Amino acid sequence: MNAPRAWLIWTIGVLAYLVAVAQRTSFGVSGLEATERFHASAAAISFFTVLQLLVYAGLQIPVGLLVDRFGSRAMIASGAVLMGLGQLQLAYAETVPGGVLGRVLVGAGDAMTFVSVIRLVPIWFAPARVPLVTQLTGMSGQLGQLISVVPFALVLHSAGWNTAFLALSSLSALAVVLVLALLRDVPPGHPPRENAQGLRATGVTLARAWRQPGTRLGLWCHFTVQFSGNVFAMSWGYPFLVSAQGLDAATVSALMGLFVVTSILVGPLFGTFVARHPMRRSAMVLLITAATALAWAAVLLLPNRAPLWLLALLVVALAIGGPGSMIGFDFARTFNPSHRIGTATGIVNVGGFVAALLTIYLVGLILDILHTSGFSGGELYGLASFRIALSVQFLFLLVGTVLIVMTRRKVRRQMAAQGVHVPPLLVSLANQRRRRVELRRERLAKQRSSAR
Repeated sequence: MNAPRAWLIWTIGVLAYLVAVAQRTSFGVSGLEATERFHASAAAISFFTVLQLLVYAGLQIPVGLLVDRFGSRAMIASGAVLMGLGQLQLAYAETVPGGVLGRVLVGAGDAMTFVSVIRLVPIWFAPARVPLVTQLTGMSGQLGQLISVVPFALVLHSAGWNTAFLALSSLSALAVVLVLALLRDVPPGHPPRENAQGLRATGVTLARAWRQPGTRLGLWCHFTVQFSGNVFAMSWGYPFLVSAQGLDAATVSALMGLFVVTSILVGPLFGTFVARHPMRRSAMVLLITAATALAWAAVLLLPNRAPLWLLALLVVALAIGGPGSMIGFDFARTFNPSHRIGTATGIVNVGGFVAALLTIYLVGLILDILHTSGFSGGELYGLASFRIALSVQFLFLLVGTVLIVMTRRKVRRQMAAQGVHVPPLLVSLANQRRRRVELRRERLAKQRSSAR
């Protein structure tokens, strides 16, 4: 765990993840061009993103098993190859099926990257650093979205479709070269990976990771705090702000920029908190969940459009959910042995994306039903319709909260059997306050005795 070597390995992994995020989000800024190129409807274009995320979520557990078996280096390089081929396919595709095939390849390659990079962190860094480095990993990946928003968009509008997507494909090729040349799975002297497992042993590994209550606690934490931000940023946020709230494009862009900046700034703070207070991780998740619910309630319950400052607070609350969801991976790390971390991380990573996909679908379904029934008065994206449709999020927040509390009880029972007891939060705070008072009294007594 030589510090310079560890940071070099991490940097190469993060660069590959940053490229993956750029590939993942690139289609979001090319929707108008895609509509013209493929002569497709808005529903058909949205299918590109939905299918991509379905592939991503569906591959998380298989990828977790594979990264435990073959290592991060092979999986990250393979993912970059798939994303490069996907963008190459998209560069020359002229039909919807051809374009969808490209996005499926991108989704598959993207699915291989994050879990593999996260697996490197506890292997190359000391345990005390892992929470902060994990948050830095997620934070750095957000910069990939800026690549798709700024340079890729400029190339797309100035040089055209083929050149823009070929440039993204070349980024993946660069990532493959760097990973194969510089990235290593384990430090020198680290025990080698076990021999490749058969299907039976692989099934046993998956079952053991799932039966571990800490893994499921990480899954439900990720499920509960990540989905609302994804729904907002990747699907319904823009039409809600423009059509329902009446904001102009420049203001919406500023709010989306606030979303990214908040995620980047909050990540290290959460990493520091988790490192200092590992017994209060689920309490932080529940606090983020409550903040998300309160922010949405404040906006949706207003009789008229929300003021800009309230919408900004909503965006900040939703952005915090991204770094907050990284706490779920810390549960996977601390409650599973090193040879099972990839599998457990894959299980956790399914949560937020499944919740986001279900919510995106249900919001669209409710909007269509309200429009067809005449409730929306012919306005598909009206404020009244969005109030009802977006309220489906409260159901997912409630279900997630209940499952977190139930699973946390199982985790704490397991910890108590091992001799680790977690006092209630209020009792812990009272004890800390009592210790501070006692320390203050001791210092005063020493000062008085020295003065005499």
